[in-house]
Amino acid sequence: MMLDNMPRGTICIEDLEIGMSRHLTKVVTDRDIELFAEVSTDRNPVHLDDAYAQDTIFAGRIAHGMLTAGLISAVIGEQLPGHGTVYLGQTLKFMAPVRPGDMVRAEVTVLAIDHAKRRVTLETHCSVGKTVVLKGEAVVLAPSRKFD
Repeated sequence: MMLDNMPRGTICIEDLEIGMSRHLTKVVTDRDIELFAEVSTDRNPVHLDDAYAQDTIFAGRIAHGMLTAGLISAVIGEQLPGHGTVYLGQTLKFMAPVRPGDMVRAEVTVLAIDHAKRRVTLETHCSVGKTVVLKGEAVVLAPSRKFD
């Protein structure tokens, strides 16, 4: 279930500005974790087995880090810059676990724009409440009205 999401579509590079930001929020469910395990084939028991996860440093089950990172991809691909964007790179630093039932806010902010190369550098982060759970930077090829 997604809440508080901004409009989807495309913002062409000609309309991007430094500091422009978009986000989405989503509650990560047990089903999300199970589906991600199925699709990725990452069945680490820290994600799927309550008894196993209790004895880890997390003291309970956690979502896959890449599931959380996928929410950044959703903001980039659907909102900023949006449809037509090509992902070129992404750095990720995992800061804290995301647990089933947590509401994650994924946010993307424009840091730099290279109009000549159509490249945009984006600050990316996810948080649960006031806790930053993931941070990084993405470089994307933004859509342009000149190439429609």
